[in-house]
Amino acid sequence: MQHPIYTEISNCRDCYKCLRSCPVKAIQIKDARALIVPERCTWCGTCVDACPNNVKQLRNDIDNANLLLKTRSKVIASIAPSFVSEFDGYADNLIRALYRLGFTAVSETAIGATIVSRALDIYAEEHGSAPFISTACPSVVELVNKYIPEQVKNLAPVPSPLQTHCAYLRELYGNDIGIVFIGPCIAKKKEADLHPGYPNVALTFLELRQWLEEENIQLDTIDTGIAVDLVPARAGKATVYPIENGQIETSGLWMNRFLESDAISASGIDQLRPSLSNAIDGTFLEALNCSGGCINGPGTTRTGSLLSRKKALTDYVIARLDEENLFEGDEAFSRKVLEEGYGILMGSNPVIKPVEDKEYTDEEIERALLRLGKHGREDELNCGGCGYQTCRDTAKALLAGLAEPEMCVTKMRKEAESKVDILLSTIPSGVVIVDSELNIADCNKRFVDIFEDYPESFLDAEGLKSFRGTPISAFVPWAEKFSDQFYMSKPAQYRFKHRGKVMRVTFFLVENKRLLGALFDDITTPTVRREAVVNKAEDVIIKSLSTVQQIASLLGENAAETEIVLNSIIEEFNVQSDTSSDYGLIEEN
Repeated sequence: MQHPIYTEISNCRDCYKCLRSCPVKAIQIKDARALIVPERCTWCGTCVDACPNNVKQLRNDIDNANLLLKTRSKVIASIAPSFVSEFDGYADNLIRALYRLGFTAVSETAIGATIVSRALDIYAEEHGSAPFISTACPSVVELVNKYIPEQVKNLAPVPSPLQTHCAYLRELYGNDIGIVFIGPCIAKKKEADLHPGYPNVALTFLELRQWLEEENIQLDTIDTGIAVDLVPARAGKATVYPIENGQIETSGLWMNRFLESDAISASGIDQLRPSLSNAIDGTFLEALNCSGGCINGPGTTRTGSLLSRKKALTDYVIARLDEENLFEGDEAFSRKVLEEGYGILMGSNPVIKPVEDKEYTDEEIERALLRLGKHGREDELNCGGCGYQTCRDTAKALLAGLAEPEMCVTKMRKEAESKVDILLSTIPSGVVIVDSELNIADCNKRFVDIFEDYPESFLDAEGLKSFRGTPISAFVPWAEKFSDQFYMSKPAQYRFKHRGKVMRVTFFLVENKRLLGALFDDITTPTVRREAVVNKAEDVIIKSLSTVQQIASLLGENAAETEIVLNSIIEEFNVQSDTSSDYGLIEEN
């Protein structure tokens, strides 16, 4: 089965933005493309948000949901409470739309949240405290299992609200039902993969929007005659679960307290990892991967600000609390959840192996740094351009097979400059590159030799760099021609005479409207080689003229034409012996 997040590699190259944003560096760079490493990933979706080219894709499970609707006689939609903020103003119509899609019933995942909160309350009542890390967020569970294994023992001994909700629905309606979760979370897809049937399929709100569009169901025009029924009842206060501190507020022990030292909330990976690593003994930690809570999940459209989404949810919950017959929990099932834990999912909780990063010796790291072009501490810039915080982190990733030397921006820049320097120094033509201000960006020794006389010792690599920034007019008197070439679709080629030589200049664009190059070639030599042709032509003329005088009556005008042609050849190929320069440029076709 395809993993919840994958890379569309055709358009992924030389970016590394996902690696820079990934909190656990679960990215392997291979052939300049960024691939997800499933064994390291927590499925938080940060890379999906960060990717500028949309090549980090979510597995689309709409077809699986449709198949479930066709093959099961009863399919229930378990909808996350954050749907209120995602579909602000259309909460009831969204439930109607789910019935239109073919669901037998709609239930709120917050039902499971209510049961989980009660189960933890029971534990706290019997033991004096609930010193756990919450398991509501599957990305947090993955993070703890893979990167903070010493805290696995502190994970709450109960499944997530979604898993508990699925178990409760099966308790009420039988094991043959199908369950489709719809919410803001990508990691729920992994949760569904690890625990088949709890739920059968997990969709994001983004997928739901796509599904509705495909079925031409519009929330603002849907038939309001469809009943807004929720089974087994409408959820109560647990609908605040998707915002930070929501689970704590749902607890019978900690709700309605302005300050609570036994239960603390943390959201957002930046503050979450240190909080998880240093969980306080005896304290319940509500841990949510997404900053602000599930209303800010990667499977949402993120319309409006976080504040506006939070307000939409809290307003809805406050209004709902005035309703009658809200779901207040199931004491017996809550105790069952506490006693059986993941056993209520008809199986044990799968073991998630911790990530074991190999330790490397200083010698191994130093060798890897050399491959990255780091020959000393002064080369370790720690710029972060590759995605890792330090050059040594990159070296370790290189040793682990997660990185490539080409990821280092400074290394590639130095190599590119070196290759350019070698090319410029070995090419027989004079080469100059100018910027849009007509100042020299780079040039080689041959170019300088053509126009100026400098001591040989001065024209080394460092000496040539001193010309950078110099106006091209300091060397070439027809600098205006450079300016013209910046805006031509095809830069031109010209001939001119300089110091008794015939030169050809060929322009080429390096970077559109920013950098222009010019090649200067001495074409005198091939011209001189043709002097033999000229000399022979002169001999032919002399001999022809004497012959013409003898048989003028026979040749007539043909003799004159022969003389004109041969003289034109001489004129075309003749090279003056003086050392003057003629900058009348002749454009070549």
